[in-house]
Amino acid sequence: MKEDLALLYKEHHRQRGRYDYLFCQGERIPWLSKWIGKGKRVLDLGCRDGALTQAFAEGNEVIGVDVDPEALRRIKERLSIETYWLDLNGEWPFAKDSFDVIVSCELFEHLLFPARLLGNIALALKEGGLSIGSVPNAFRLRNRIRFLQGEEFDKDPTHLHLFSYTKLQGFLETSFSEVTILPLGGHIAPLIPCHPALPKRVGALFAKDLLWCATNGIRSIFV
Repeated sequence: MKEDLALLYKEHHRQRGRYDYLFCQGERIPWLSKWIGKGKRVLDLGCRDGALTQAFAEGNEVIGVDVDPEALRRIKERLSIETYWLDLNGEWPFAKDSFDVIVSCELFEHLLFPARLLGNIALALKEGGLSIGSVPNAFRLRNRIRFLQGEEFDKDPTHLHLFSYTKLQGFLETSFSEVTILPLGGHIAPLIPCHPALPKRVGALFAKDLLWCATNGIRSIFV
């Protein structure tokens, strides 16, 4: 099963140009760099080839996890970090209180049982540790237009779950007491981009990506 999944994602990444690719054109990078900082032990789940990981690898001890062995080969070549080949639908070798930060960008929509992984993340974080991640906003403008046209509005065959801002918040609050979600990218109308100055409720409806930072401990989240 794991080997089959690895082959599926390797082919998916190759066919869709997902190596050296950043969803939302790297808009998450400044936030991840700010939230993570330096001197942390970081677990990057779904790290792929490290195109995003390299934004916070310097000055931190980073471990990368992916189901695609080709992606892991590429990230080791790029960043020389420790890696684990895991199927996160079931495998979890990390001990309690092991990490300062756990990153899971564009991952939960791909999992059979995302709540199981979220619980594992909460346990593996040290007190005050941060869960940082993102999911595509399934209800962004492009998808709404596709729906009105009678089309499949999410055409990625590896997506098993769809997240709105409200659904994501409720999901994260099952394991974390303090949750901050930032809508990123997207458009409120054709050729009219979402802007940070707009009310958050507007971005929550139309943004392309939903980036979060969550904690259970004493560490504060600064936005």
